[in-house]
Formats: sequence, structure tokens, C-alpha cells
Amino acid sequence: MPKRERQQQLARLIEDNPFMTDRELNRRLKVSIQTIRLDRLELGIPELRERIKLMAERSYDPVRSLPMHEIIGDIIDLQLDKSGISIFEIREEHVFSRTGIARGHHIFAQANSLAVAVIDDEIALTASADLRFIRSIKLHEKCIAKAYVRSGPGEGSKAKVEVITYVGEEMVFQGHFVVFRSKGE
Repeated sequence: MPKRERQQQLARLIEDNPFMTDRELNRRLKVSIQTIRLDRLELGIPELRERIKLMAERSYDPVRSLPMHEIIGDIIDLQLDKSGISIFEIREEHVFSRTGIARGHHIFAQANSLAVAVIDDEIALTASADLRFIRSIKLHEKCIAKAYVRSGPGEGSKAKVEVITYVGEEMVFQGHFVVFRSKGE
């Protein structure tokens, strides 16, 4: 593939998914990691950590329902009563030592705290959750959770929130949460 075409494709891939690692890009474009890094440098596209930091610095709605230290993962986008995104890297303390597979309660905790954080209310509590773990998540994988509020603030004391977690572009978890709001009471 010609350099110009490859760089255009690289820019599109990162625009579509700013959380793609150089390794994922190298697999998709079938070139070396060094080539990916040189192309990013030429295009002025920062490395993954910088892209995440830049997204986190963008303004987003302040969380009302939880203190920030109680949220599992880093919120990088939040539009109250609409949607939110958080990122959570699986580290040694999150996995079973024998298998290197993430413990499910950490994946649930990221999704649950995002489902509560996206609610525009002082008090929001999980009423129920319907969960589906699609595949196991391994040490050092980055979980990107995306929450979507499926019911509006005027629909009573309960909000429906769907959370889908991805590793790269692969869906690994899906949760449907019912969250109590204090405003509806």
C-alpha cells in the first residue's frame, strides 16, 4: 500500500477509535510498529497515552451522583442523561494470579459506576442489572466502557442505561442497568 494511502487509513482508524494501540494499528495495516510510529509522527498524531489525556482534558459535564474517586476507570466523556465513556486498564491486582484473566467484579464495577455517573441527579442508585460477559479480559487490556441513557429524565424515578465495554473494537461486556433517581420520587 502506498505511504499516502496508508497514512490516510491510519488517520481514519484513529479518528474512528482514538483508543487504538500502535500494536492494533500495525495488525490492521500490516506494517511494522516502527512504521506506525513514524506515520503518526509525520501526521502529528500523539501516542495513545497523550490521546487519552487530551480527551480527558476536554470539557464534559461534571458527575453529580458520585464522587470522582468512587468511579472505577477514568471518565473521558460525559453528557449527563445522555452518554458517557470511561477507560480502565486491567492491572495485576484485577486478575486471577493463576490465569491472568480479569475478575468479573472489576468489569462490572466499571460499567456500574459509569451507569450511575451518567445520571443527572444528586442521588442515583442501581436498582437492577442484566449482564452478559462476552469474553474473558486479560492482564494489560484496556476496557473502554460506553454508556447510553435509554430513558429520559421526565420518565419517572427510574432510568434505563445500557453499557457496552470494548477491548479494541471487540465487544467484551454488555449490561442493561435500571438506575433509581431521587428526582423522580
